[in-house]
Amino acid sequence: MSEKIFSEVKKNFGFGCMRLPMKNGDVDYEQTSKMVDAFIEAGFNYFDTAHGYIDGKSEIAVRKCLTSRYPRESYVLANKLSPNFFDSEDEIIPLFEEQLKICGVEYFDFYLMHTQNKDLFAKYKRCRAYETAIQLRKEGRIKHLAISFHDTADVLDDILTTYPEVEAVQIQFNYYDYEHDKVQARLCYEVCRKHGKPIIVMEPVRGGALADLPEEAAHVLAELNGGSAASYAIRYAAGFDGIFMVLSGMGSMEMMNDNVSYMKDFQPLSKAELEAVAKVTHILKNQELIPCTACRYCTEVCPQSIAIPEIFGFINDKRRMKNRSYSRIVEKSGARPASECISCGACEASCPQHIEIRELLSYAAKTFEK
Repeated sequence: MSEKIFSEVKKNFGFGCMRLPMKNGDVDYEQTSKMVDAFIEAGFNYFDTAHGYIDGKSEIAVRKCLTSRYPRESYVLANKLSPNFFDSEDEIIPLFEEQLKICGVEYFDFYLMHTQNKDLFAKYKRCRAYETAIQLRKEGRIKHLAISFHDTADVLDDILTTYPEVEAVQIQFNYYDYEHDKVQARLCYEVCRKHGKPIIVMEPVRGGALADLPEEAAHVLAELNGGSAASYAIRYAAGFDGIFMVLSGMGSMEMMNDNVSYMKDFQPLSKAELEAVAKVTHILKNQELIPCTACRYCTEVCPQSIAIPEIFGFINDKRRMKNRSYSRIVEKSGARPASECISCGACEASCPQHIEIRELLSYAAKTFEK
């Protein structure tokens, strides 16, 4: 682990509240509470949420399962100013106060300018979002100002040059994306290091893709000294200098127990483990899978409510030679099929992975909807 930077953060592993366990269309509060208990009992205290996560249910779960059950000083809570919920400077403070109320707290430890890219950064500047957050920090209503970022390294460099007050940067960082030409994980990491900004890692397991590996890749990791596929992905990310926090969106107690087992006494990957991860990366690059992490930013803006992540998951499973029913997957999601896409492009503008969503939906409609 890198040197201690924020004294209130106990360890370098955080509970991402984006993919909580669900029951009958709502968060399973009982299971989530048990997961929160296990997380805190293991010595961890960093929790991450956002206003739009799980269709607005994540912040509620944070209140019910965490903040109403534990003293305020026992946990560190990160929240975000998300672009879909404000269009002017005047709307930011009311949104912030609503977030505080829903989460049941009087301040946030970390407040992030969410999903920053070139276009959204222009909006945040126009709305004086950074200046507003800086003022909130002066008032003690947030402790630390940070950003979450999805764009090229030159854009990140511009943001950190324009606003040196930013204290930490959250980037997508994993072994698959390390040299990705669009995600630019390595280059963004290097920009953070140049500016001296501590790094928070999101998507270390790439939305679960690096936990559910194809057989050939899984075999490579199985030849090591034990450990889940997810463990190698998370430990890979946590092993870099300057990374003070790695987030994992945990959807079950099984995932929780697995994650805390190797992060409680964290050890970076050995040389042999790094070599195995490199082999896995090579295998995955040749799979030609859709790089969707199921973040659902696309579905938040889709006017047709199309089941985009579910459809892409189905296509990837077909390419892995797994047999599943397209119609059942769409029906189970409660959303609409690919054929109802109107090609508006809102999804692609919101996609952190820069996926050509419209083209793939057209392919899915022609191939699987007969």
